[in-house]
Amino acid sequence: MTDRTVPSPQALVDDLLGRLTLPEKLGLLHQWQAPVPRLGLPPFRTGTEALHGVAWLGRATVFPQAVGLASSWNPELVRAVGAAVGDEVRAKHHADPERVGLNVWAPVVNPLRDPRWGRNEEGWSEDPWLTGRLATAYAEGLRGDHPDRLRTAPTVKHFLGYNNETDRATTSSDLSPRVLHEYELPAFRAPLAAGAAVAVMASYNLVNGVPAHLSPLIADELRRWAPGELMVVGDAGAVTNIAGVQGHLPDHVSGYAAALRAGIDSFTEDDADSAPTVRRLTEALDRGLITASDVDRAVRRILTVRARLGDLDPPRDDPWAGVAPDVVDRPAHRELAREAARQSIVLLRNDGLLPFAGPGTRVAVLGPLADAVHEDWYSGTPPYAVTLYQRLAGQLSTVTTHPGTDRIALRVGEKYVSCPQDPEGGPLAVGAAATGFDVFDWGRDVLALRAVGNGRHVGADDDGVLVNDRPGPGGWVVRETFRFHAGPDGTVLLHHLATDRYVAVDAHGRLRADASIPGDATRFTVELLADGAAEAAALAAAADVAVVALGNHPMVNGRETEDRVDLALPAGQEALLRAVHAANPRTVLVVTSSYPYAVGWAETHLPAVLWCAHGGQEHGTALSDVLLGDAEPGGRVTQTWYADAAELPDLLDYDVIGSDATYLYHRGDPLYPFGHGLSYTRFDYAGLRLGAAEATAGEEVEVAVEVTNVGDRPGEEVVQLYTRQRRSRVKQPLRQLRDFARISLGPGQRQVVRLRLSTAELGWWDETRGCRVVEDATHTVLVGRSARDVRLVGALVVRGDEATAGNRTAAPASGRAR
Repeated sequence: MTDRTVPSPQALVDDLLGRLTLPEKLGLLHQWQAPVPRLGLPPFRTGTEALHGVAWLGRATVFPQAVGLASSWNPELVRAVGAAVGDEVRAKHHADPERVGLNVWAPVVNPLRDPRWGRNEEGWSEDPWLTGRLATAYAEGLRGDHPDRLRTAPTVKHFLGYNNETDRATTSSDLSPRVLHEYELPAFRAPLAAGAAVAVMASYNLVNGVPAHLSPLIADELRRWAPGELMVVGDAGAVTNIAGVQGHLPDHVSGYAAALRAGIDSFTEDDADSAPTVRRLTEALDRGLITASDVDRAVRRILTVRARLGDLDPPRDDPWAGVAPDVVDRPAHRELAREAARQSIVLLRNDGLLPFAGPGTRVAVLGPLADAVHEDWYSGTPPYAVTLYQRLAGQLSTVTTHPGTDRIALRVGEKYVSCPQDPEGGPLAVGAAATGFDVFDWGRDVLALRAVGNGRHVGADDDGVLVNDRPGPGGWVVRETFRFHAGPDGTVLLHHLATDRYVAVDAHGRLRADASIPGDATRFTVELLADGAAEAAALAAAADVAVVALGNHPMVNGRETEDRVDLALPAGQEALLRAVHAANPRTVLVVTSSYPYAVGWAETHLPAVLWCAHGGQEHGTALSDVLLGDAEPGGRVTQTWYADAAELPDLLDYDVIGSDATYLYHRGDPLYPFGHGLSYTRFDYAGLRLGAAEATAGEEVEVAVEVTNVGDRPGEEVVQLYTRQRRSRVKQPLRQLRDFARISLGPGQRQVVRLRLSTAELGWWDETRGCRVVEDATHTVLVGRSARDVRLVGALVVRGDEATAGNRTAAPASGRAR
């Protein structure tokens, strides 16, 4: 900053509001805000994606998925990742200020209520308090620590009750007052009350029958928590849905007007074309559906965010002007990506096989994710990517690999399907020479075909012609996935999923996905050229240890617009795992996935199981370091891993209390409980001490415990504090996370870990009073390694003052976000 007096953001906004014309103000209500040259107001764009790195804007550091970052249980690490992403956004903004906006759409704070949600990888935890704390840390990193100016403007999403992709624009998330105030709202409140996030995105769904973009909760809750002006943006096309697929209002002008009145400040409609939005809002003014003051209110919120970003200041006054282009993929960010990936890895099971021995160990790295690093929809373009096989091959003397996929040829009569073998690929056609295709099973019989000749995947182009020119499944519409439909004569139909068309051979011999009925499709004979499971098993038999890398492709079977229907591993992957284990009992399963799987067979039969989310550019480095013991598996799961989908309620049942959902209320035995994660060493817990045996609502009690590393190597532990209210007038959680601490201890080292227990947080939402209350009750205090692995138990008697406690806890939080 210069020494001259700089107008405050509020003064800048007041001045602009007084000088902007009404048409100019309407131009600011769209995602792509028009410039106002006469006032020196530049164009502005909301919505740079920054979920776990800068997305869709070319090369950027790619960190683990959000659910992977969460499994580190390390707010400081998460904050550092947010800061690195914020710097890379700034660098890209400096290079292209019109296309790269500083309003970032992250983090996602919807609690991970159901692991079948297609966007599970975008969230942090099924626990709203943990979600709030970690999301606050990420948002703090994004916004920066300058007292006056934001590095970026974080936007939490999606408000509210959004955990299903199936019919997401037309389904209603029905939330009782208790579920609303105890489960859904706290995750949003934490980053807003802390001042870490300055904007919110509304969600596609309805809440209790009302479109979320029209929810009274925007005004009644969101704006009450934030310490300053809060900008609310619409999701893409969602305001159009109000009078469209939702049929809530008779026409789009009414829908746009209602959204503005409800508190939507920025309309994300029609991509970069602001004209339809401006036209509809202008007509709403003419029809008296909105007033000039409604427009002013929204513009004030938008300009306040822009002023805090320094967008209204001369460039010389920008404290972030020194962020240079070379910050993208700088060495420090590479190391941070590596450390984040390491800390995200969770050891689910280990009977002593891990870590394996030194450089002489012969290892077979097998499976579809053995030599692959996949990107999700919100990934950036990594500058490089290290696979598990690549890293292990560089560390050990004898490493073999195989994807475990079957290799097939497709025959039509006496001719075979072939395709170009050059890197650019080309159309698939029927000819004399056969082309081999590797078949990847991504679950529910969804297959991807990779041409052996050039290593490129097969997809359908815009004309329906099948071509082998794709790096893999991807894009908003995935055009690289198929199903085989077997016929009674042993032939198959090839069903292209994106177009819902069957593949036929046209008059020129090319394969096209354009047959609308099976009768018009071509029948193919599948010839097995190589049995992938058998070949992988042979490599496993010749190795000292087999590592089977399985999981999901982030663009298939569980992604935005597509929920899962079950928790099962893909059938082909499960068969591969069993074949490898039969050949070599010393088999490690490495699951890389956006969500939990029901891996009960592996838990029962395998000596070791690891999980991590898709880890970004340093995925393979981190996994290798953990497998070889160069790094501790320090991660802990932040959502329950269920043994079977039968334990879950209906995906659209948002009543976590009534349906016994999430770790808070689940009464069954999970495969892996919330907070679970093993170590390569052992920890002893002793000496539980509470700062008081009794406390009054509103007081804070210290909980201290002695933790000792009783193993023979350094280790990292996540000490977790839970409580359970013993008696209550209403149904209470069976256990609830209250605090945690991540610590590192050397062999024999002991540490007194001090946790805090806020009695104000022990309340529940009383629907009759419309406030949070704390009852007179005894609370069991539980300290341990997970929600089910409790090592020490105590008790705290709380004297509740229901009326005043409710008033206290309803006020916005201050200080440390919780």
